[in-house]
Amino acid sequence: MKRMIAFVLACLMVLPLFGCGSKAEEIDLTNASWEEILDTARGTTVIFYGWGGDENRNNWLNTTVAQYVKENYDITLEVVGMNIDDILAKLSGEKQACASSGSIDMIWINGENFYSAKENGLLWGPFTDKLPNMAAYIDLEDPETLNDFCMPIEGFEAPYAKAQMVMYADTAVTPDLPGSSEELMAFCQANPGKVTYPALPDFTGSAFVRNIIYEICGWEQFQTMAADYDTVKAAIEPALEYLRQLNPYLWNEGKTFPDSSTTLDAMFSDGELVMNMSYSPFTVASGIADGIYTETTQTFVFDNGTIGNTNYMAIAYNSPNKAGAMVVINAIISGQIQLTQYAQLRELPVVATGKLSAEELAAFESVDLGKGILSQAELLSHRLPEMPASLVPIIEQIWLNEVVGK
Repeated sequence: MKRMIAFVLACLMVLPLFGCGSKAEEIDLTNASWEEILDTARGTTVIFYGWGGDENRNNWLNTTVAQYVKENYDITLEVVGMNIDDILAKLSGEKQACASSGSIDMIWINGENFYSAKENGLLWGPFTDKLPNMAAYIDLEDPETLNDFCMPIEGFEAPYAKAQMVMYADTAVTPDLPGSSEELMAFCQANPGKVTYPALPDFTGSAFVRNIIYEICGWEQFQTMAADYDTVKAAIEPALEYLRQLNPYLWNEGKTFPDSSTTLDAMFSDGELVMNMSYSPFTVASGIADGIYTETTQTFVFDNGTIGNTNYMAIAYNSPNKAGAMVVINAIISGQIQLTQYAQLRELPVVATGKLSAEELAAFESVDLGKGILSQAELLSHRLPEMPASLVPIIEQIWLNEVVGK
């Protein structure tokens, strides 16, 4: 009992330190109208935490998005670059300190991190049913609107941008691009030591391995599979055997792997490798435009498809400006801002084309995404669903135990 009293007292002592006096705390957001939310958000500052390693995205957020929400809603957007692990650690620390009003409003998140954050009560919601642009622009029945890595979203995050696994190579060097795992094996045999992938748990390397699993084992069984090491290992054993057979033809014979996708990019750009991969489907166009890749570099996917997912925006459980966060999120999923993301960042938009006006649709279709890429239509026709978030770390551990150096 003494420990409980001490804990409660500690919480009461900490709370004033985080009390920001935001207007957002003055109304019941659950029952407020959108007009009331807009009025509450006006004149406030929204703090948006997310990975800051993409300078183009940082510039887009700090200029295009920030200017839009300032001009239209008198909201000041402040973007803070931080790795998601550190963001969740920060939120966890505030929760342990009983901070009812914290330092983060919006979060860029998806997958395992959303699963963990939602399970541990670090997110606020549901809130997406309050956003007018969800109904106006988003397909509410899209599986990726309803689930994130098979985890029910339940209104705790709104879509931000779509991603999809692609591979690419310089067709002047390797004109025949593999369209399956069998052809990839032959491709690696024809180019020994010139192909590899990032060591797991690198995000891109992990996605590549999951694609191989889908290629060889199918994808349907994993959507409802129990997150048990032995069960998963038995299910993916044919893919593990394939990866072991692939090792002798990889860079360093599969004894080690590049530590990150950044290292892989550098190796490809330097000609050390003849194939690269990315979860950003239009990355080749940016590379060609920047002079990093040759104009004969071409994107490709497997004939059976590649994994795609959506990344999202969530609101911290103790955000001091939840109303402002909702208004900014609503702005980002508008057709106007999604168009700028598509054109400036070459990111697959989350808007449903069937909900766009004729003028909006024409604007999207007129965007020149650059060279060496697959069209949005071709990508989406080869799009496979992600695995449950709970399976991903298990697969990564199995890969480390059963593939590396084998």
